[in-house]
Amino acid sequence: MEERGNISIHTENIFPIIKKFLYSDHEIFLRELVSNAVDATQKIKRLSSIGEYKGELGELKVKVAVNKDAKTITISDNGLGMTAEEIKKYINQIAFSGATEFVERYKDASADKDQIIGQFGLGFYSAFMVAERVEIITKSYQEGAEPARWECDGSTEFSITTAERAERGTDVILHIAQDSEEFLETARIRTILDKYCKFLPVPVEFEGETINNPSPIWTKQPSELKDEDYKEFYKELYPFSEPPLFWIHLNVDYPFNLTGILYFPKVKNEFEIQRNKIQLYSRQVFITDEVKDVVPEFLMLLHGVIDSPDIPLNVSRSFLQADSSVKKINTYITKKVADKLAEIFRKDRETFEKNWDDISVFVKYGMLSDDKFYEKAKDFVLLQNTEGKYHTLEEYKNLVQANQTNKSEQLVLLYTTDADKQHAFVEAAQNRGYDVLKLDSIIDSHFIGLLEQKLEKTTLKRVDSETIDKLIEKDEAKESVLSEGEKEELKKVYEEAINNKNMTVDVAPLAPDDAPVVITLPEFMRRMKDMNRAGGGGMMFMGEMPDMYNVTINANHPLNQRVLKAEEKGQLARQAFDLALLSQNMLSGAALTTFVKRSFELMTKA
Repeated sequence: MEERGNISIHTENIFPIIKKFLYSDHEIFLRELVSNAVDATQKIKRLSSIGEYKGELGELKVKVAVNKDAKTITISDNGLGMTAEEIKKYINQIAFSGATEFVERYKDASADKDQIIGQFGLGFYSAFMVAERVEIITKSYQEGAEPARWECDGSTEFSITTAERAERGTDVILHIAQDSEEFLETARIRTILDKYCKFLPVPVEFEGETINNPSPIWTKQPSELKDEDYKEFYKELYPFSEPPLFWIHLNVDYPFNLTGILYFPKVKNEFEIQRNKIQLYSRQVFITDEVKDVVPEFLMLLHGVIDSPDIPLNVSRSFLQADSSVKKINTYITKKVADKLAEIFRKDRETFEKNWDDISVFVKYGMLSDDKFYEKAKDFVLLQNTEGKYHTLEEYKNLVQANQTNKSEQLVLLYTTDADKQHAFVEAAQNRGYDVLKLDSIIDSHFIGLLEQKLEKTTLKRVDSETIDKLIEKDEAKESVLSEGEKEELKKVYEEAINNKNMTVDVAPLAPDDAPVVITLPEFMRRMKDMNRAGGGGMMFMGEMPDMYNVTINANHPLNQRVLKAEEKGQLARQAFDLALLSQNMLSGAALTTFVKRSFELMTKA
């Protein structure tokens, strides 16, 4: 007996629209059909567990088979199966009352296709993106049920006939269209299965082997797992990555369902390279690795998986839809990460310090982008000084407060962005008993501003932004061995010798053992240029402005007293200035050649 009919969609335009608009990536058809088979398998298992199905379950699994000669892909399960009536109910009645509106909407190719499709239960029909004809051969688990065959060629017409099938379950047979024959390649199918079906909760067999892990560790309780289990799972996810530093097991069932494992990888400062490493699943079906709405931006460098049936997806299950539950999940993840970091710091500070270079970028980025995270992280964020020692904010404040508070009662934190290049300035600060921090990562230019904003009566200065006396100004006035007239003359000599309008010359009484000439770039200007280079601050013009340096001539240095008495004052002054440039790697090209020649001349005269 054969029954023929029309799929109730009120129009013949529906299938071309499905094929063109349902999913942006046609490979999704396999995820949808395998997921349906898994659902059917889980349902029979559930019915058996509550006594509604009393037959033998057998080995529950889903099979995917490719026949290149017949140009077919078959997805088979031994799940619930369907009666002919159920086929008509679940397969044919796809549009219910809204099909006309659906078609009208999609006459416009620019319409928001992802907003509406899922309302019509079209997951099965993704098959028609790659198949010119689809068959379903199925037998229901219900006692006495007749096997049935459903067939459709992508038009609105279908046929239902009786079929031969001994066991309960369903075969979906796709007769692949000519323009989709790439999906008949076994390597292509294996890649798709590995991407979307790797952790489905029912074994999926392809070419005689099970290709998935039905019980990934995020589905288990943390108490069941050992450290080695987490490390092995990380290796399964990222076979070519270094082992993770540590991990966080997410497991919550109220006010939303969420499980998962987030790993802290070794990332150093590689901001962009590591992104898109968190995979989002819904009931163990892979959805996407674009998780920016679920996971806070600052944690996008983490690796791992998140699984939640409560995360709202668009109807093609390919993208997230932002809503209040996503925001709650985002907040929860932020709190869990902060709590885990605080716990590690509290229980094992030595390990925390050892891993700090790798995790500092997460912590600082989080403090910059989330006030609640800042409040938690301020107790475990670490500052490292040039001696390699680590301090919390409070510890560091207590360490330097007595010696590094200026005459305005401001605490001045000194830092270097390149300890080797700025060595002379670091050494000068240390000779005064000051401590110098290392703030040399990509994010530190922003982190410095955050600290000044959050910490009361505190300012940060780079060690080469001022002479040592001006970095932390005290009430101690230094005497100059030069008269006012001599200082004016010395200033004029240097201005003429330097002959550069971007260099502002000043004569000041520094300590006799300080450098004779000190070249500094003011903190404000350097910060503006740094922020401009980083793409922030809104002061793009700063990047085009030349560097405006301050040149401080040490009135108390014996060399400058000699300059005033020398016959060739300008030559000696230029030599001292070039030495200051050389000490900061600011001398090159013709200027360096001239300096070397002048050095030999002065040595010969001596």
